[in-house]
Amino acid sequence: MWLIYSLLIGLVAGYLASRLMGVDSSNIIKNIVLGIIGSFVGGLVGSLISLKATGLIGSVILAVIGSCISIWVYQKFLRKN
Repeated sequence: MWLIYSLLIGLVAGYLASRLMGVDSSNIIKNIVLGIIGSFVGGLVGSLISLKATGLIGSVILAVIGSCISIWVYQKFLRKN
């Protein structure tokens, strides 16, 4: 059950972050991976500023914030032009 919950949060967070950052959001696998990475980054950033996610909405918000950070880092430093 935990795995399904994490994948659904990852999918939603990846999709929302892709839309917010203006990148292609049509690839479901990419959105899930991006959302899972974003969940980790969001949790790390949240713990650094003493912010804890409670419930589904809090988890999605932190995951979207983390996904936006991940997209920004990828676009800024890792993408080959």
